[in-house]
Amino acid sequence: MHTEPELRIMGLDFGSKTTGVAISDPLLITAQGIETIERKEENKLRRTLARIEELIEEYHVGEIVLGLPLNMNGTKGPRADATLAFKEALERRTGLTVHTWDERLTTVAAEKAMMEAGIRRENRKEYSDEMAAVLILQGFLDHKGMQQGEK
Repeated sequence: MHTEPELRIMGLDFGSKTTGVAISDPLLITAQGIETIERKEENKLRRTLARIEELIEEYHVGEIVLGLPLNMNGTKGPRADATLAFKEALERRTGLTVHTWDERLTTVAAEKAMMEAGIRRENRKEYSDEMAAVLILQGFLDHKGMQQGEK
């Protein structure tokens, strides 16, 4: 008997030049960083979207969580607007539901986690987008798990 693999959730930290990517385990409990997609120009998203589509296929992704960079007072700025435009492009291209997740403190938390892990300062940028994607996805998974626990 052949069963379909469990659908996973992908977490994305969308930046002006990079997109950090994380993936959930099949049970939707933990998030692991898988890569950082780089692009030369901010508005050139074709390759980024194509790579995300490949990863969706490879990891059997059923939905996406996209970090939404709100200002500290909760308002939207230019980065949030760019992220919401990216969300629309992702939904059009993949046909998947894309949730947004408040990422205000993930960059700070990612830096702290990398410091605690002993990653040298000059190497942190290399991992920070991926780590931020992990924290965005983990926050979403934990929230989803708590909601299911209340039912």
